[in-house]
Amino acid sequence: MRAVEEKVARLNADLRHHGATDVIRRAYAEIENLTLVSSFGAESVALLHLASMVSRDIPVLFIDTEMLFAETLVYQQELSERLGLRKVTTLRSEEIAAQDPDGTLHQYDTDACCALRKTRPLQNALAGYDGWITGRKRFQSGSRAALEFFEVEIPDDGAAPRIKVNPLAYWATSDVADYITENRLPRHPLVAKGYPSIGCAPCTSPVAPGEDPRAGRWRDQNKEECGIHFVNGKVVRTGDKS
Repeated sequence: MRAVEEKVARLNADLRHHGATDVIRRAYAEIENLTLVSSFGAESVALLHLASMVSRDIPVLFIDTEMLFAETLVYQQELSERLGLRKVTTLRSEEIAAQDPDGTLHQYDTDACCALRKTRPLQNALAGYDGWITGRKRFQSGSRAALEFFEVEIPDDGAAPRIKVNPLAYWATSDVADYITENRLPRHPLVAKGYPSIGCAPCTSPVAPGEDPRAGRWRDQNKEECGIHFVNGKVVRTGDKS
């Protein structure tokens, strides 16, 4: 544990004034078993493109909750081909038939639905990795305001600590939009329809002008994260001692 914390602190210190590409390149070089987790949502193309420029062999994990928009599934396939991603794995929960046979769990317990369809399948898949790359950014929510490039994650199942890598931590909304435009990258088709943040269809709604970009996620609920980025109900630590 101490060794991982020290490594995270060193990486954060070394790359404090560097850009996203340098963060990905350094993570790929120093974390032996590394993967990238992507929702193939509204802003995902920026991180996927950056990663593909470092190596198209970085494994990519995509969680199909079986409640995604049809547009997301099509976009995932087309974008993977466009960027030449060679190692994309689609994850699906094996517990849905037993725990949510009629597909109504999200109507009365969104946390349980997210755990069933997203969190547990991902955590199971991450068991074989030493680190994973995310697309999280500081501006997205209050819980991400102090986000660093590297964090320590301690799995609930007692497995060895992992390193989370957030190359876009310091990017603003305009940075993402500019990067996508400058590199002529295809946008998720729902962005043009008022969806700046895209999750499962039942729990995602369009966002009105002036609203927070994530206002359409779990609207009118006291919820802003699906749980993937929390351990024991808390945000994972940055491990930044500097």
